[in-house]
Amino acid sequence: MQEGLLLDAREEQAYRLLVGLSAARSGELAEVAELTRHEADEVLQRLQAKGLVAATEVDDPVFRPLPPDVALGTTLLRRQESLETARKTVAALSEEFRASASRRDAHHLVEVIVGATALRERLRDLQESAREEILWFCRANPLAMQGADNTEEYGALTRGVRYRAIYERALLETPGELDSIAEGVSWGEEARALPTLPVRLAIVDRSTAVCPLVRDDELGIGEPTAAVISRGQLLDALLALFESHWEQATPVKLQRGDSEDSEGLDDNERFLLSLLVAGVPDKSIASQLGISRRTVQRRLDRMMALAGVDTRTGLAFQAAKRGWI
Repeated sequence: MQEGLLLDAREEQAYRLLVGLSAARSGELAEVAELTRHEADEVLQRLQAKGLVAATEVDDPVFRPLPPDVALGTTLLRRQESLETARKTVAALSEEFRASASRRDAHHLVEVIVGATALRERLRDLQESAREEILWFCRANPLAMQGADNTEEYGALTRGVRYRAIYERALLETPGELDSIAEGVSWGEEARALPTLPVRLAIVDRSTAVCPLVRDDELGIGEPTAAVISRGQLLDALLALFESHWEQATPVKLQRGDSEDSEGLDDNERFLLSLLVAGVPDKSIASQLGISRRTVQRRLDRMMALAGVDTRTGLAFQAAKRGWI
């Protein structure tokens, strides 16, 4: 039998014939399959060992076919799990190789990858090999993938990997993007926002960074390129850049609902406040909440009265001071 096949050609032929016959003895199968009795006995034993046939008598047994999805489904699942484990192992070993190579050869400190597909795959592999923390600068008009396409985030968060993401204000205003961010926050992502970000950036386990090399005004020209940066002073500078922006960024609270805290603020109002402090315009806030701009203003007036202030700036200050966001 060829390696990797669930059934070889003779086993598949014998099983198909047995299905057509409903039941048969070895001699009957040998006749219709044009096999010798010994060959028929041998192939039926192999099918029985794989759970595809059952014998109902001891002497000159009658063989009946069994459902293949039951017999082979578990084998397929195990192979799929084995392949996924092997893929993750290769990704982890590749990262270890790159890290080791960068220590031996300065040329390996920065690797350039070309194309959105290659960039997407590298980001996927890095997230699946992450053990501690992933940091993101998320600018508008992503190069490799939209937030909703980043299915690896859930798996990493489930493993205990910490996610910290800073979003550009323009991204928060993109239709549907807040729902994707809210889903990530519900999984455990820590999200903050700033009016603008200097670069697109992902840093994994403080040991590898991915930074696209294409400026926004050149996005439509040719294939996107990115630098994969290993440990060194350049990576240290990118880490410092992220941490400085993290300190300045506004937390994004995206829990929505009807529950109220001790100060009378419900989850929708916290959400509204979070967007307001992040600098999102009233029109976009209204769209995200599914309400009118007049309702947005009315809710802000209520919160300003609750905070004892008469300006939005004062409300933002009190919201931070009181831990509302």
